Amino acid sequence: MAANLSGLWINIPATRVSTNGLQRRSSSPPSAFSATHTPPPSSTIQVVGGNALRWQRDESLRSSDNLEYDWCDLENDLYHWTKTLRPVQWFPGHIAKTEKELKEQLKWMDVVIEVRDARIPMSTSHPQMDLWLGNRKRILVLNREDMISTADRNAWASHYAKQGVKVIFSNGQLGMGTMKLGRLAKELAGGVNVKRRAKGLLPRPVRAGVVGYPNVGKSSLINRLLKRRMCPAAPRPGVTRELKWVRFGKDLELLDSPGIIPMRISDQSAAIKLAICDDIGERSYDVAEVAAILVQMLSRISTAGSEALYNRYKIETDGHCGRIFVQKLARQLFNGDSHQAAFRILSDFRKGKFGWMALERPLK
Repeated sequence: MAANLSGLWINIPATRVSTNGLQRRSSSPPSAFSATHTPPPSSTIQVVGGNALRWQRDESLRSSDNLEYDWCDLENDLYHWTKTLRPVQWFPGHIAKTEKELKEQLKWMDVVIEVRDARIPMSTSHPQMDLWLGNRKRILVLNREDMISTADRNAWASHYAKQGVKVIFSNGQLGMGTMKLGRLAKELAGGVNVKRRAKGLLPRPVRAGVVGYPNVGKSSLINRLLKRRMCPAAPRPGVTRELKWVRFGKDLELLDSPGIIPMRISDQSAAIKLAICDDIGERSYDVAEVAAILVQMLSRISTAGSEALYNRYKIETDGHCGRIFVQKLARQLFNGDSHQAAFRILSDFRKGKFGWMALERPLK
C-alpha cells in the first residue's frame, strides 16, 4: 500500500526514548515514551516531527561541542516519524531454517565473528545474539568502513574501546582489515589446541563462524580473506541461503552463514535505517516512505545538511518535509514518478553522493 506522508509538522516535546539499547536525554519529565516503552505497531502512515522550533534551531547547536545532543535529538525525532508508519517487516522463509542450523553449529565454533554495517552498527545488532553466544569469544567487525567519515569511525572506535569490545573496521570489497581479522581469530582461539595437546590430541584448525544481518558483507569479507570467490556475494540481501564451511590455510576454518534477522522488528527506527542502507529486502518497505525519511535525516546530520541535497539536485528542502522534496525531484527528473525519484535518492545515498557518513553515533 502506498504511503501517505503528511507535510504537516507538529510540535512534539522531547522525551526520553530508548532505541537499540541507547538512551536519549530528556528536557522534560518522563512521558508515555519512556526508556522501557516498546512502540506498538500501527497500520496508519504519517510522518510527523518537530515544527519550525526544531528545524530552525540556532546553528550553534550543530557545532562539535553539541554533536551528542544533535544525535540524541535526531534519534528522538526519528522515533516519532516512524511510530505511526505501517510496520516494516521482512523475514524470508530461509532465515528461520538458517537460525535453527546456526544455533546447532555454535557448539562447534571456537570464536564468532559478528559483522555489522558501519553506517548503522546498532541497527544491525541482532537482539538475541548475546543470548546465543553466551561466553563464547567474539570479534565485532564494522564493515563498509569506506562508507563513513573519519569522525564516525573514531566515535565508534572510542565507544567500543571503553566497553572492552574487540572491534575491527573493514572494507569487504577491497579487503581492508581482513588479514587483521584472520590473525585475531587465531589468537583468541589459540587456547583450543593447547588443551588438545594436553589431552594428547592432534591440533586442528580454529573454527570461526561469521554471522550478521543480511547484506552487511559477510560473504565478501570471507572471499577477500581467502583471496578467491568461495562464497556467493551480491549487493542485495538474501543471496547466501545455506551455511558453508570454508578452509583458510591450515589453521582456520570459516563458516559463512545467511543473514539472520529477528522474526519481528519491534524497533521501526532501526527498520527504516536497514531499508535506507539496503540491509533488508526491498519488498518490505515503500521506497517513497523511506526516501522521505532519509531526506529529513540528512537535513539534520551536521556532516550532511540541506546543502548536500541542494548541491546534488538544486532543490530546496522546504522546511525539511521529505515528501515534498521527493515530489519536487519527481517532477524535475522523472515526469512526476515519485517511485523513481525516491529510488534515485536512496541510490545516491548508498553510492556516497551526499558524502560518506554514518546514520548512527554512540549516545552517552
